[in-house]
Amino acid sequence: MQLDGSCHCGAVHFSLSSSHPYPFNYCYCSVCRKTMGAGGFAINLGGEAASLKIEGEENISVYQAALADETGATHQSPARRHFCKICGSGLWLYDPRWPDLIHPFASAIDTELPATPERTHLMLGSKKAWVPVDAGARDKCFDGYPDESIADWHKRLGLES
Repeated sequence: MQLDGSCHCGAVHFSLSSSHPYPFNYCYCSVCRKTMGAGGFAINLGGEAASLKIEGEENISVYQAALADETGATHQSPARRHFCKICGSGLWLYDPRWPDLIHPFASAIDTELPATPERTHLMLGSKKAWVPVDAGARDKCFDGYPDESIADWHKRLGLES
């Protein structure tokens, strides 16, 4: 499926191909909550990095979060969150550990996305008390990261395009 996206002010437009376009993966970690703000979670899709086309690339900034390990020491996350430096809209995440993938934020996608039959709520151990979890009967909930990838979720439900 072709995904078209943009920032709020229109300074950045992008497109990419996705075999995994269902917005099912709700992440409640502190980085997603603070950088995306939307409901206390962010929703990431899966896209093919080689297909990414960008208009307005000069208007993009990148944020790499400082993460604390179990000892309290901090290090820079390799994940790169791309956002519009004019309006602040989150656009996508790229992580060099998975160089073939781009994870656009569903909130930046202008293409009509398909409705999901179930959702995965992850990083609930980081969720703030004010954030409600609207989990349906078929939804799966995890305090950390699930073992099932975005691709595996789409495959299990027969939703690959």
